Amino acid sequence: MIRERAYPVEPWHVREIRLDMDVLAQSESVFALSNGHVGLRGNLDEGEPHGLPGTYLNSFYELRPLPYAEAGFGFPESGQTIVNVTNGKLIRLLVDDEPLDVRYGELLAHERVLDLRAGTLHRELHWRSPAGREVKVRSTRLVSFTQRAVAAINYEVEAVDGPLRLILQSELVANETLPAQSRDPRVAAVLESPLQAEEELTTPDGGLLIHRTKVSGLRVAAAMEHEVYGPERKTIESEGYEDWVRTTIACVLQPGQKLRVVKYLTYGWSSRRSLPALRDQVGAALAAARLDGWEGLHREQREYLDEFWDVADVVVEGDPEVQQAVRFGMFHVLQAGARAEQRPIAAKGLTGPGYDGHAFWDTEMFVLPVLTYTHPSAVRDALHWRYRTLAAAHERARTLNLEGAAFPWRTIEGPESSAYWPAGTAAFHIAADVADALRRYVQVTEDTELEREIGLELLVETARLWRSLGHHDRHGQFHIDGVTGPDEYTAVKNDNIYTNLMAQRNLITAAEAVMRYRDEAFHLGVTDEEAAAWRDAAASMHIPYDEDIDVHEQVEGFTRLQEWDFAHTPPEKYPLLLHYPYFDLYRKQVVKQADLVLAMHWRGDAFTPEQKLRNFLYYERRTVRDSSLSACTQAVLAAEVGHPELAHTYLREAALMDLHDLNENTRDGVHMASLAGAWIALVAGFGGLRDHDGTLSFAPRLSSRLGRLEFSLQWRGLRLRVDVRPHETTYALRHGDPEDVLELRHHGETVRLTCEEPVTMPIPPAEVSGPSPEQAPGRAPLLRLPENEP
Repeated sequence: MIRERAYPVEPWHVREIRLDMDVLAQSESVFALSNGHVGLRGNLDEGEPHGLPGTYLNSFYELRPLPYAEAGFGFPESGQTIVNVTNGKLIRLLVDDEPLDVRYGELLAHERVLDLRAGTLHRELHWRSPAGREVKVRSTRLVSFTQRAVAAINYEVEAVDGPLRLILQSELVANETLPAQSRDPRVAAVLESPLQAEEELTTPDGGLLIHRTKVSGLRVAAAMEHEVYGPERKTIESEGYEDWVRTTIACVLQPGQKLRVVKYLTYGWSSRRSLPALRDQVGAALAAARLDGWEGLHREQREYLDEFWDVADVVVEGDPEVQQAVRFGMFHVLQAGARAEQRPIAAKGLTGPGYDGHAFWDTEMFVLPVLTYTHPSAVRDALHWRYRTLAAAHERARTLNLEGAAFPWRTIEGPESSAYWPAGTAAFHIAADVADALRRYVQVTEDTELEREIGLELLVETARLWRSLGHHDRHGQFHIDGVTGPDEYTAVKNDNIYTNLMAQRNLITAAEAVMRYRDEAFHLGVTDEEAAAWRDAAASMHIPYDEDIDVHEQVEGFTRLQEWDFAHTPPEKYPLLLHYPYFDLYRKQVVKQADLVLAMHWRGDAFTPEQKLRNFLYYERRTVRDSSLSACTQAVLAAEVGHPELAHTYLREAALMDLHDLNENTRDGVHMASLAGAWIALVAGFGGLRDHDGTLSFAPRLSSRLGRLEFSLQWRGLRLRVDVRPHETTYALRHGDPEDVLELRHHGETVRLTCEEPVTMPIPPAEVSGPSPEQAPGRAPLLRLPENEP
């Protein structure tokens, strides 16, 4: 963990003021650029040194065998792993025949800046070669939000202290050698040189490579072209082989003279299109990029982000680190989904190879709620992706002898890719998570067209899953047995409350949708009897409760399990799953991540305020946060039950997960759900946002360290701005017509809002919240606000 501030605290930039080789891989994830289709890790321009090279295309994968000590019926036979595709970031520089390599000579200055408003990664370095020759290099890199297939680099070299002979080598390289990512030799063999060459083409100022994966049969094309500005006397030539193409530029610079090269990169892939079609696709993208030029691409990037930040920005006064971190998080969340266009939003986005590039339930329950209120078109695309995987979900359900659709725990294109069934197959709650993301999107956008075209079928098939997975007991109560909830330390249990409550809402939402779209439901084979069975199951859903101690049980019988021995668990034994057998974890009261507490956030309508407080206090002592998903949810509930200072510390943990590398695995990519969780902790925690019954509801209350919280939301074509101060909150409508009216609730009181005049409401005094929450020994929030800061 990086305990000191790795980056200076600035509101709109993430700045690296010195190059630290020990955290190079982590910085490559932090400085990654993406648009949801193309992802470039923040590797140095010259390629070396590197922590982990990486260039990714959304859903471009190779198949690999899944390892089992002992196989069983229904176990997936192969998994999907994201592939490091052709690297177009490489620009090598030779200064009087000496390669620019920051490990040699003397690095006089080095700075990188991720500009969150411009959408660029800027780098400046001043280097003295071992022979004593000095150059200054400035590069700016972007992955275009407006031109989906395009990335570009503006690279400038300046001679400092005398004439210099420069050789600049700009490359496309496939099948790069990567550090080992798996201990399984079969997996390593599959991912070593996964691309087979199909075509290489060079032009005087660029070139193209086309490859195909060996097993999955996906085809990828990468192309580059250059614009060169500098001395009149220079040479430009290109050469290529099956796995690399190089354009070489040679010139002599006088002191103060500059060589400027603009490199345009385009990518495309397909499982169906022919080689000529893919070649033409990346060629056309190059033509479009050159038509706009570097200045045009840079201007369009800024305009796109100006529009995004107008609705997505969160202003935080009182904690500058959180202010920087929430904007950093929102930028990465946007990058993950902006141009994914009916492809998944992975747990790491396109910032690294962590989790093999898979999407999990994190997408629907952490990332999509944020994007629903800030960039709903990305949510529409993500829901279309889930719909495209419905056939695979049907097939998985049949394999498991179930009806409806069983969505995978982890996947890229639909088939289950998890080799561990207690945390994979048994985690059926993902079906309800998908349904809830759909419900929320339609509620916020009123996109009834999507609800009719794909939403109804998603709701019907997930409802059918629950009706076949669960059963009524002899007393008429409905149970869902043998499942794993969000807490993977309590696996394959009966009646997980999160699962049951989310399934309950799934069943009700499906039954209501069937009533709205009777003709479409008829074509899906839904009868009145089937819809009635869904309502009956929802109405009789069993919710475990321990009457003796007045708390809900995370699963049936949880509170009678043996307590985990926290007092004798040393700090170095966390995360527990790396040091204790699952057999031990599964039969003890220890919680990996918020589970029942998560249910109290998303299904808060199912609990009383008193129950929420008692539950929170009970599970706070048993939750170890061995997952980055937990802190933001604990922040939300801590704020709701009257402990805003604790909420603030959990907010910091979620927001600074990657900027401080708290889990010591940021090298594999940023934690997309935790980054989204910073927004959730602020807006749902301190802003008190809830939407249980289709009405926007707020119960804002700040911690003592926060002087102001301001955020915006999109709601049914309107833009709502919420400005929270310590004693009052102002609500204002923007971008609407004078006759538009928005009705919301503020601490339970109805507020009618028009575009003509903001409404300011007082924040009622906080009620006494009882005893202070206690965490398990050694499991307090990781980052508290320094005492000497405001």
